[in-house]
Amino acid sequence: MRERTGPLATALLLTLPLLGACSGSSEDDVRAAAETFLDAWAGGDTAAAAAATTDPDAATELLERTATDLPDAVLTAELGTVTVDDGTATVDWTATWNLAAAPEWTYDATLLLEEGEDDWQVVADPTVVHPELGPGQHLELTRTLPDRAPITDAAGAPLFTPTEVVDVGVDPAQVTDLPSLAADLSAATGIAAEEIVADVQAAPEGQFVPVITLRRPDFEAIRAQVFDLPGAVFPTDTRLLAPTARFAAALLGRVGAATEEVIEESQDEDGAPRYAAGDQLGLSGLQRAFQEQLAGTPGFTVSVVSTDEGTADEGLQIAAVEPRPGTPVQTPLVPALQNAADAAVAGQQLPTHLVVVRPGTGEILAVSSNEAADPSNALSGRFPPGSSFKAITATALLSTGTLGPDTSVPCPGTTTVEGREFENQDQFDLGTVPFTESFAQSCNTTFIQQALQLPDGALAEAASSYGVGAEWDLPVGIFSGSVPSDSTGTTKAANAIGQGEVLMSPAQLALVAAGIAGGTPAAPVEVVGGEAAGPAPAGPGQAVLDALRPLMRQVVLSGTATALADRGDVYGKTGTAEYGSNTPPDAHGWFMGYQLGGPQGDVAFAVLVEGGQSSSVAVGVTDAFLGSL
Repeated sequence: MRERTGPLATALLLTLPLLGACSGSSEDDVRAAAETFLDAWAGGDTAAAAAATTDPDAATELLERTATDLPDAVLTAELGTVTVDDGTATVDWTATWNLAAAPEWTYDATLLLEEGEDDWQVVADPTVVHPELGPGQHLELTRTLPDRAPITDAAGAPLFTPTEVVDVGVDPAQVTDLPSLAADLSAATGIAAEEIVADVQAAPEGQFVPVITLRRPDFEAIRAQVFDLPGAVFPTDTRLLAPTARFAAALLGRVGAATEEVIEESQDEDGAPRYAAGDQLGLSGLQRAFQEQLAGTPGFTVSVVSTDEGTADEGLQIAAVEPRPGTPVQTPLVPALQNAADAAVAGQQLPTHLVVVRPGTGEILAVSSNEAADPSNALSGRFPPGSSFKAITATALLSTGTLGPDTSVPCPGTTTVEGREFENQDQFDLGTVPFTESFAQSCNTTFIQQALQLPDGALAEAASSYGVGAEWDLPVGIFSGSVPSDSTGTTKAANAIGQGEVLMSPAQLALVAAGIAGGTPAAPVEVVGGEAAGPAPAGPGQAVLDALRPLMRQVVLSGTATALADRGDVYGKTGTAEYGSNTPPDAHGWFMGYQLGGPQGDVAFAVLVEGGQSSSVAVGVTDAFLGSL
């Protein structure tokens, strides 16, 4: 990483060793004087550099202005030919500026020197900086980023487009009653009034204080509440935005003004930032993960302009490098599925997530979370899956070969393990029934009794066959789930029904459903043509899947998800997952499953309603989703 020793840091490459001023050769003395000037400049010692010139005051002003014109730039100077002619001399040199967050700028220049009483001195002329720079002029650097390359959907259509936004904010100079203004803005935007007051009071004099940025339609919805408030101002801008604020937010991320953290992580191999404050960059999701590919390479222009700020001077352009566009990133997202998922979760007031996966490929087709939810939980949340996990427990049981769909199994209302009583919902008791019916009705006691007979690692092995617990290597992380292999006793019993120590994310549960539907589980795919997230899971084997699928179909036909019976060829498993310490305990609502031959082809999905208390709410979201396709 380059060391920056002052407001303008430079580095000097010399073609010859540094020679003393008293070498006996005029050419060597001239070269040494030029080196002294540039070496001092290189060290950020403006005073020493200026002292090596014919006019230290003028040189100081010139070098300090250059530091302002080219902020944080790094200069490399390479000396060339020295020419001496009766008390004057010239030194050819090549300047290479490593501009901050922009490409290098290289040009040839010449230093003019005069022989003084004791030594040679650099003439303090503006051409010291650039041969086109004259008296009363300075450099003007304009840095530009190319238009950001798009993130596209499965068909290659851009998902982010330039969108008009309104920056709702405060002009402190116009405020007549700050507490009242803050209260009114808070009522309209949802931003805390005390936060608005604190921001305004902390802002430098004359500075616009942002409150919230809204898309134009969202601003129009509150215009009447805020437009005439004294001190409230509403500048407009254009931002690169997804179709809606929630559209696959967990996966796609968002674009906004660069943060210090994002700038810092964009450093090149020399440790210099590629981007700068004010740039519109990816702040999260794929937009951040593929920052350099999408943002492209900045360009710049340098012009010579008048130092008189009152002069209308367009200047003389002396250098330019065009910005280099980035390249698109294609996702497997299908807008029709994403929009249907967004509409379905929007119908819930509780935090709700829906993830859709393509069976056979592992492609993520939709990632949806509603306004109440933390969108990251759709991919990386860690939740007990409850009875939706019984698809995996059934996989372990069917894999033993000692139990099949028609095997008669007891389903008592309760069962006790090491003194702890487990029960079915409302302690329903089916007596002895085929395993298919026990699965369809989600009989906890059956699964606990049967799973306790499995080897301790069997449940984890069955989960692993679908990719649960895998170390997925993805641009945006997915929690692949956790199923311990060494649980015993009551923990082993609880694990069998998706409680205990078992955790899952909606995305991973959707991948499990996709593995069952497609017959061959696949690693998740977030970017078309990207690096594989990992090896494809082995799967439980065709015989097990052939036995498992009818069980999941029966859940829809006669079990706990009959509300989906008219949604085509749908298979699934409901789940209610208890959590917390309340009595009775709170519970999440789950549904995982798949639809074959639907309007969007075969799709697998998982729905989570945080705190939904019952799987019925998740089934309702699934019904709304499938009904929108």
